[in-house]
Amino acid sequence: MDQERDKTLRRLARIEGQVRGVVRMIESDRYCMDVLQQLRAIQSALAKVEDAVLKDHASTCVERAIASGDPDDQRQKFNELVDLISRTKN
Repeated sequence: MDQERDKTLRRLARIEGQVRGVVRMIESDRYCMDVLQQLRAIQSALAKVEDAVLKDHASTCVERAIASGDPDDQRQKFNELVDLISRTKN
């Protein structure tokens, strides 16, 4: 798991650099389409990070709740995922 966490942290550091780059682009009045292209790249990179964190959540927190046999914990973890998915659709 530490390897995946490190990979996620490296991705976030790259995204942080991309965001700083977009700030500089806007400050220097770069062509709007160039800025938009970079913003799309940032969105794509964030989506990959989100997927990685969601997979980690499923393979650790949700798996632990299932293994615990505790119906309240299982229900809570399930409802968290449903709420997250519902918010993303809107």
